Amino acid sequence: MLVTFETKAHANITMFGEVAVTLLKLMGHSGTVPGALLAADVPAALERLRRAVSEHPDVPLDPKTGAGATDESEERHVSLANRALPLIELLSDAAAAGENVMWSSP
Repeated sequence: MLVTFETKAHANITMFGEVAVTLLKLMGHSGTVPGALLAADVPAALERLRRAVSEHPDVPLDPKTGAGATDESEERHVSLANRALPLIELLSDAAAAGENVMWSSP
């Protein structure tokens, strides 16, 4: 599954579903797809996501499970901070412009 995030303040971004759901949960959302954040809720969600990333920036995020990989002998994984960066940018732009954010599975 793929998840596309949309807002009028930023270009759409598409992520693998497992990663997107993990990031949504870190934002304080239930992780359901489709979903949305009202403009008034975007700054708080952005802050929660930034805090989660800053606390564990190098945690490898397994795209198959959405969970942090614990075995360093496994293949290299993209870190939580790198996976979250496009969504952080989208949320930052949406917060600055006072726009809603929506996500769905195409």
